[in-house]
Amino acid sequence: MNIESIWQQYRNKIKAFLHAKVSNPDDVDDLLQEILIKTFDNLHSVQSEAKIKSWLYQIANNAIIDFYRKRGRAAKIEGEELWYEQSQESTEQALSRCTEPFINALPEDSSALLTAIDLHGQSQKDYAAEHGISYSTLKSRVQKSRERLRGLYEECCHLSLDKQGNVVEFDLKSGNCKGC
Repeated sequence: MNIESIWQQYRNKIKAFLHAKVSNPDDVDDLLQEILIKTFDNLHSVQSEAKIKSWLYQIANNAIIDFYRKRGRAAKIEGEELWYEQSQESTEQALSRCTEPFINALPEDSSALLTAIDLHGQSQKDYAAEHGISYSTLKSRVQKSRERLRGLYEECCHLSLDKQGNVVEFDLKSGNCKGC
């Protein structure tokens, strides 16, 4: 009894059994992998080759039961159980309170530009056409305005960024914050 021959013989049948009980193919693949690991770890406990098939299906059935139990528990989580999420404000939420005051502190042209594009969601192409500006010129102005906005944030806060340039943490500098 070796794992390769057993798995080759029963893999497709077990996968079909899983597909009959679980609709998402990715979940089926995850369960199949779990079953393979359990088979590998516990094959030595099977005493007779005649019992392998029923033993594998029992592992598969238990994996399906565990899968649905985990799913059921995740769906039943109440707000009280998520107390840690309710009390913590994300970095993005905390800094967003400063966005509008900082944008308003910029020169009028930069302020109008960022208000329309970043706060109201107008596309840069639409803004450029509406104001008779070439699209490439507008892109440069948006970039410069955002750099000015970032400067205001950096006057107010020490920012920690991830590899993509997103703020992951910040600390207020004492006395420097003018906008929020």
